[in-house]
Amino acid sequence: MAVTVVTGTGTGVGKTVATAALAAAAVAAGRTVAVLKPAQTGVGPDEPGDAAEVARLTGGAVTCGELARWPDPLAPEAAARRAGQPYLPPERIAEEAARLAAGHDLVLVEGAGGLLVRFDDRGTTLADVAVMLRAPVLVVAAAGLGTLNATALTAEALRARALECRGVVVGSWPARPDLAARCNLTDLPPAAGAPLLGLLPEGAGGLDSAAFRERAAMWLAPELDGHWAGEPPAPLA
Repeated sequence: MAVTVVTGTGTGVGKTVATAALAAAAVAAGRTVAVLKPAQTGVGPDEPGDAAEVARLTGGAVTCGELARWPDPLAPEAAARRAGQPYLPPERIAEEAARLAAGHDLVLVEGAGGLLVRFDDRGTTLADVAVMLRAPVLVVAAAGLGTLNATALTAEALRARALECRGVVVGSWPARPDLAARCNLTDLPPAAGAPLLGLLPEGAGGLDSAAFRERAAMWLAPELDGHWAGEPPAPLA
């Protein structure tokens, strides 16, 4: 199946915007794309979540959906428990991803937080979903100090499960990168044991749909349907 799991090294690293960029670049390359956000937390029943943000940034060019949501901004297991609602079984996520893959060239499954965030009281995680799907995992990382350790730990967890780390994308490259961020361009690939496949400029998620779709491929390597050549992106105006 043409499924890629998108995880972050933690919260707030730009995972949703990176997922939207991956989808936009694939659509521009002529592929049909679906984005699945299995578990959305921290939003109310009628509030837009991450799937809606991907739909906005891609101009409605991709199929977007979610399977469950809970109002507290917590890990899915804790949020469901506090809401007194059933957990989201990882088997359900894998089934929906497989269903979408039957009708799309690419399915992106965007996790919640990091790779080992719990979905249920059995301790199952996004990594278990990737194992069920036999899907590669793309890691979205922060740019600055501390990201090497978080990236290395994520990559180690993937290797322990015989999962492929497809590469690393920096979810928000600062307009004025400090020394740590600049050094991390060299140091992230060995930390991940996988290539650096893109840098999204800080503020990319604030662009309108047309501008985002026009620029998305500039931030991603050819392996991700882009034409990024490895240089830091220019700051957004």
